[in-house]
Amino acid sequence: MSYTALYRKFRPDTFNDVKGQDHIVTTLKNQIKADRIGHAYLFCGTRGTGKTTIAKILAKAVNCENPVDGSPCNECESCKAISAGVSTNVIEIDAASNNGVDNIREIREEVAYRPTQGKYKVYIIDEVHMLSTGAFNALLKTLEEPPSYVIFILATTESNKIPVTILSRCQRYDFKRITIDTIADRLLDLMQQEKVDVEERAVRYVAKAADGSMRDALSLLDQCIAFYLGETLTYDKALEVLGTVDTEVFSQLLRKVINQDVTGSIHILEQLVNEGKEMSQFVNDFTWYMRNLLLVKTSDNLEDVLDVSTDNLKLMQEEGTMIDVDTLMRYIRIFSDLSSQIRYASQKRVLVEIALIKLSKPQMEINVDSLLDRIRILEEKMEQGIPVSVQPQSSQGGAMMAAAAEPAKPRPKPAKAAPEDLKRVRAEWKFIIAQVGSGMMRQYLHRSIPKYNGETGEPKLFIEFQDKNAQFYLEKEEAKQEIEGIIEERIGKSVEVEMLIAEGHKHDALEEIDLDAILKEAVHMPVDIEED
Repeated sequence: MSYTALYRKFRPDTFNDVKGQDHIVTTLKNQIKADRIGHAYLFCGTRGTGKTTIAKILAKAVNCENPVDGSPCNECESCKAISAGVSTNVIEIDAASNNGVDNIREIREEVAYRPTQGKYKVYIIDEVHMLSTGAFNALLKTLEEPPSYVIFILATTESNKIPVTILSRCQRYDFKRITIDTIADRLLDLMQQEKVDVEERAVRYVAKAADGSMRDALSLLDQCIAFYLGETLTYDKALEVLGTVDTEVFSQLLRKVINQDVTGSIHILEQLVNEGKEMSQFVNDFTWYMRNLLLVKTSDNLEDVLDVSTDNLKLMQEEGTMIDVDTLMRYIRIFSDLSSQIRYASQKRVLVEIALIKLSKPQMEINVDSLLDRIRILEEKMEQGIPVSVQPQSSQGGAMMAAAAEPAKPRPKPAKAAPEDLKRVRAEWKFIIAQVGSGMMRQYLHRSIPKYNGETGEPKLFIEFQDKNAQFYLEKEEAKQEIEGIIEERIGKSVEVEMLIAEGHKHDALEEIDLDAILKEAVHMPVDIEED
């Protein structure tokens, strides 16, 4: 007999076998027991989370002659026919390859005929978001007023592509990504049934690599077992088969980067390439490692969330003292950008090497977070008594550093802003925001309101954030200084800035700077202002 893949062999055939979707299973079982079955369901969620599986179980349950607690018995003729795929009452359609109007018209003609046996005719339309606009319109009328014996189950991974008119006619169920613990427990249980010897750590790694998909987890485990058939599947063997990298290697690599050791980091990458590690997977895993390090650095008691060993957690805690949050976020940004570029690149190794050099040499970039990293490196060298010299470079970043190394020329101190200068700041507010280095800070500023003290009339700019999450930037003096510097560069005068959150501050006299009045004053005629 031919071999059956694990994900097919152990596909659940009752609601009780489904793992990680209790909120959906309970609701459907209650509907079946109370005979309150809907006419149209929409199952949404990422791949491998059980959408098609639950659709088939539901199709069996509504036609089962002897349902058990809302689940199919799998013993009656109807259940056996549906399980074998020979039942005329359950019609599965792949919308990716049958997405035209004619395909839906065929369904509309077929629903006129009652089921030959059982109560319901069930149409399972997979990847329904692939239907054309015309096909959706053709399906609309049937979904709105189907015969009492017809049930539609629509499954999709991209619910945002489903027309609102279809959504409003379906009961929507959102399938969650299955947790690592749930996947690992299921895999261990199945390995006991298969009498395969596996390390729990190896199974947990496979569960993590599956990214919330039970089907992917079973496929990956199948791959690992096949490679080491008859042997114990260990953690190291799982790493080797999946082309992934041990966490300890990430620790070594990150320390090389922090110490600006380009040669050392490239050597580690070369070893990984020679061992056959897949570069796209390496980029994703290293990004995840840095994300975990950021959590370690900014939060407490995360052992359960991070799913790392005690030894690795100690390494990460030590690394947390070696790097600041802004630098770590720059690292994550560079590798996140790389993960989207590397997917279709022919020279993946070259892209990764460039990214590692960027991490180690922040002078290759000229944005704010790289400048902060360069300042950090200079401060560390000065603390260690290492002489710092700057070589002129042709790049813009090199020119900036070279200019910084030249003897400072006396620069006239800008005059302090007068109250009317705040009007100019308000008029040029969008231009000022556009020059802020942090993308997140720019988003908060776009939703902020520049104000002044109406009682005192002092030339002080109050930036009132509407989002309380901006509190992070209120506590960073460099953020305030950056805005003051941009304003000074823009209007040629120094303006004192105070940032505050709309909720909770006690500045009752603050007033919004009236842009309408500013423009009327400039053009001497009424102005209609449109905010984007």
